[in-house]
Amino acid sequence: MSITVVLEQMIIIMILILTGIFLFRKKMLSEDTSRQISGLIVNVTNPALLICSAFDDTPKLSLRELGVGMCVFLLSYAILILFAYLIPLILRVPKAARYSYRMLTVFGNVGFIGIPLASAVLGSGSLIFVSMSNLIYNILVYTFGISTLKKASLEQHPEEHDSGNSASNTDSGSLFHKLVNAGTVSAALTIIFYLSNFRIPSIISSSLTYAGRTTTFLSMLVLGVSVAQMALKDIFSQPKLYVYTIIRQILLPVGFTLTLGLFIKEQLILNTCALMLAVPAGNMPLMLSKQLNVDESTISRGIILTTILSLATIPVVALFIQ
Repeated sequence: MSITVVLEQMIIIMILILTGIFLFRKKMLSEDTSRQISGLIVNVTNPALLICSAFDDTPKLSLRELGVGMCVFLLSYAILILFAYLIPLILRVPKAARYSYRMLTVFGNVGFIGIPLASAVLGSGSLIFVSMSNLIYNILVYTFGISTLKKASLEQHPEEHDSGNSASNTDSGSLFHKLVNAGTVSAALTIIFYLSNFRIPSIISSSLTYAGRTTTFLSMLVLGVSVAQMALKDIFSQPKLYVYTIIRQILLPVGFTLTLGLFIKEQLILNTCALMLAVPAGNMPLMLSKQLNVDESTISRGIILTTILSLATIPVVALFIQ
């Protein structure tokens, strides 16, 4: 595994973010456009990117390996949710900002950065495990994630919520309705297509490929727009976020992977899990915050800072990947 490859991928991400900053400052992108692009990514390009990974021609893994992989990623997200509540307490984060740290902790950039990074560093054979991670991720983002942000929105904008109707609407919404969305459906289809060797017409797969390839670029443009609206001192003058990054992007992935390695011998699974835990905070919390009208300042700073620092943290974690 080449550290150079890891660094190259992270530098590409930074260049794309700078492109978003440039376009915003030249008034070629606006905040409204950024919101529209966010919806496009969530509902179209990210699902397309995920489904494309199911049609790779690499040798298929055994059901046992797939089962072990699913268990590993379920466990990893359970650990992330636990740390999502522990880290704000450890860092003494103000109660009003804890929802931001929870979102940053659970929802790493496993899609926009994770897929191309895993493919480049570990090979295309790792993408089925990345798909598993994305399936769990999408189930959580549309349940745990949206629930967290809706609570934050209620606290920040109580005047915009009808207390009588809002609560009843939330309670009456079925779990099935919450889970049936572009993210979870695309992740489930990826697993199904992989297991069944199902093939779709080339014209459809090509269309999905073209759409999916725009995801990283578009998502980094959205992040660039957020960066452009912030003063640099607001991004880099947050001591808690530095400590947070060390815990979340170095200690947690290294500790979890080394501990798991005592029981699991499938190296590709361990390496993929380590890489998915090491990626910086994802863009989905930012995009959902925009859509739900929740204060995004801490989330934006967290995404930006963890992405910048990942130039160093991911190579550090990669040193522990065999």
